Amino acid sequence: MLSRLWVLVALTFGSLLDAESVRRQAPSYSAASIVNAATNLPGPLAPNTIATIYGTGLSFVTRAVAAEDIRGGVLPILLIGTGVGVYIRGVPAHIYYVSPTQVNLLIPSTLAPGPAVLQLTVDGRAGPAVSIQLSAAAPALFSASERWIVACRPDGSVIGPEQPARPGDLVILYASGLGPTIPNPHSGELPSQAAVLERLSEFQVLLDGVPVGPDRIAYAGVAPGFAGLYQINLRLPDALAPNPQVRLRLGDETSPAGAALPVTP
Repeated sequence: MLSRLWVLVALTFGSLLDAESVRRQAPSYSAASIVNAATNLPGPLAPNTIATIYGTGLSFVTRAVAAEDIRGGVLPILLIGTGVGVYIRGVPAHIYYVSPTQVNLLIPSTLAPGPAVLQLTVDGRAGPAVSIQLSAAAPALFSASERWIVACRPDGSVIGPEQPARPGDLVILYASGLGPTIPNPHSGELPSQAAVLERLSEFQVLLDGVPVGPDRIAYAGVAPGFAGLYQINLRLPDALAPNPQVRLRLGDETSPAGAALPVTP
């Protein structure tokens, strides 16, 4: 399941242009085309959040992060042979994937909340400097489709409409933008162990708008082995309506509405 999710993070899809057709273009994108990679929606981002830039002329090649790019257990700021860099307040972001129309990146965890300027360069050719807003947290659940969130069971089997969860089951949800953890990995580091949310006391899972009891959240923190990815191990209530809408809340920030978990009572 996690290997499939890594592909989803690194290769969130889009039609690709012939690289030769963009070699002479300067990178083009806007604040509205910078989105949270989990939901594919614009809005506040946060340090250690996986983001996507859509545009044109973003790269001369199409390439995802590979083992040779990772040094010392840290995601690269430049994929070998691509020449693509993304800078936020002048700090290089960590890169998952580049193509002429899309770049997936991890916002450095060292950045503080507040206004920021993002700029992408390709072999030294700079795109526009655009303003974005960084929040302390930007909770978002990864979605398998417009209707369903990504979820699995402890054995790794995928939860979906044909294999729904049931009330009382332990399920694992995947998220982005949940802020620092204890201990807190270095920026771009692939964590080797579990680490719980620093603001765990402010964290809630809402099912159809109703917070579940904190005793039902077995774990909320980093997904070991995956930089910028969080997981929530949730014991579903024993009484639960079919296909509840799932949202995450951390302090004043709540994940977007709409996605549901397949559940059959």
